[in-house]
Amino acid sequence: MSNFVNLLKQRRSIYDLGKNTPLTNDEIVDLVTEVVRESPTAFNSQTQRVVFLFDDAHEKLWSMTEGLLEPLTPPEAFENTKEKLKSFAKGKATILFFEDTDIVKGLQEQFALYAENFPIWSEQASGLTQSNVWTALTEKNIGANLQHYNPIIDESVAKEWDTPANWKLRAQLVIGSIESPALEKEYMENNDRFKVFK
Repeated sequence: MSNFVNLLKQRRSIYDLGKNTPLTNDEIVDLVTEVVRESPTAFNSQTQRVVFLFDDAHEKLWSMTEGLLEPLTPPEAFENTKEKLKSFAKGKATILFFEDTDIVKGLQEQFALYAENFPIWSEQASGLTQSNVWTALTEKNIGANLQHYNPIIDESVAKEWDTPANWKLRAQLVIGSIESPALEKEYMENNDRFKVFK
């Protein structure tokens, strides 16, 4: 089996994260930067944008998210939400993934025939990039879980970290040292997912 497929098998949602990653902050930035640069986009549009939140900034994000969610969550359910957010804060960093909507709009204007597809292709590029980054971090024994608290946190994130208005937040990848492994993954039967014709 290929090393790549083995990495995909290892890539799991890790929720018990710590701050003792085998890579430094700078090494994480360098790795993720290279992965994002090499991840595909429609028309080589390079719509992906990334913000790294380490240490205090990382913890601030999840404290901010808690404050934003509390008035929106029924009191009886909020304690579980609060514990979940605290578990994210125990990690080392959060990688924020954005898409540049100005580029998407420009492509829609330039290639009117495909206009309705460019937002879809942008979302696909974002997903590909997130998966590629997650897998690259897995290879370095860094755990991660992918979150989607947008659009609830969008305005606060933009204000706190001065992101341009045309950057649309798509996902938050929480990363850190693996303090305990993920649960085993269950798989559907192949016959329910795949068809082969010859």
